[in-house]
Amino acid sequence: MLLALAVLCAAIWVVLIFFHGRFWQKGPILAPATPDQIIPTAEGSAPAVTIVVPARDEAESIEVALSSLIAQDYPGPLSIILVNDRSADETGPLARALPDPSGRLSVLDGVAPQPGWSGKLWAVSQGVQEAERRAPQDEGYILLTDADIIHAPQHVATLVRKAQADRLHMVSEMVELQCDSLAERALVPAFVFFFALLYPFARVNNPKSRTAGAAGGTILLERTMLRSIGGIDALKGALIDDCTLARCVKEAGGLLYLGHSRLARSIRPYPGAADIWRMIARTAYVQLRFSPLLLVLTVLGMVLVWVLPAMLGLFAHGPARWIGAATWLASICSFLPTLRRFHLSPLWALALPFIAGFYTAATIGSAVNHHRGRGVVWKNRSYTEAIPNDGRAS
Repeated sequence: MLLALAVLCAAIWVVLIFFHGRFWQKGPILAPATPDQIIPTAEGSAPAVTIVVPARDEAESIEVALSSLIAQDYPGPLSIILVNDRSADETGPLARALPDPSGRLSVLDGVAPQPGWSGKLWAVSQGVQEAERRAPQDEGYILLTDADIIHAPQHVATLVRKAQADRLHMVSEMVELQCDSLAERALVPAFVFFFALLYPFARVNNPKSRTAGAAGGTILLERTMLRSIGGIDALKGALIDDCTLARCVKEAGGLLYLGHSRLARSIRPYPGAADIWRMIARTAYVQLRFSPLLLVLTVLGMVLVWVLPAMLGLFAHGPARWIGAATWLASICSFLPTLRRFHLSPLWALALPFIAGFYTAATIGSAVNHHRGRGVVWKNRSYTEAIPNDGRAS
């Protein structure tokens, strides 16, 4: 039995390493672009970009995040719409008080969500609707980003340059995440690693693959494509809105790019393991479409892929032990590129079985919350009747 399990684990890892979109590699990173590299439109200017930023209780980060957007070195029309999502803190006043010599920023006070909408997505919808009201015929871009992200001055130009050069309909980047506290060093790199396992970047970027994914911190989207999929209304009910949007775009024939960013970084801290637990539990069961069967299969998969090889390598005997040890070594090596990206010691890879156990437990916790009626809780909102909208065509 142990030998059969060891062979099964090894077979799974052969598939993951060689036939799963090279998820373990460091992934694509865009080189910074300069304004002169932007291809002008027929009117002679760079394409217009409207940045929509939903914000709820983001007083700690809103000033530095918006200031980085106001300071973008972009040669075309650029406007920023902050949707103040009924914040209970000073998010709105702080945003309105920011220096804005070019008049790029406007602050929109959001209204209560309509039935069936998540709070953040409803705020995004209001921002996009405002952008459409201002320029209903604009064929430029919408940039969706968060209120806790700092952007380098050339970031918008880099995203637009990539979209133009490869004729892409959507360009998304996973921003650099904070990795300062002990909990962040132990658990945040694995978040990026597991995300790439679920959505291998090479498959997302391959138009022949059905895999679609995006990172919500940075999504540049052609306005014509957004209109063609039905606008943000197409995502109504989605709690994993970024990947839902990517699926909608790809099913509509759009070309995607997903990579890592060196020009944008999150300043949202996760000081303790409990903070990361809540972040995972927020959408883990949504990802499984609220299915107990998928939950059981996921737990079994996590054990087979991450925990069992280490257990076999440490405690089994004979061939089962050596096959298990070799498989465990393969999993360790697959994690090393991610650790290098975060400038962390390769010794952290030895903790992968425990890290995977933490993520598995948080996923189970997400399911428990749902079945106890607690739903998805984020920003003091609870979504107990959330629709598991993943963008699949009906």
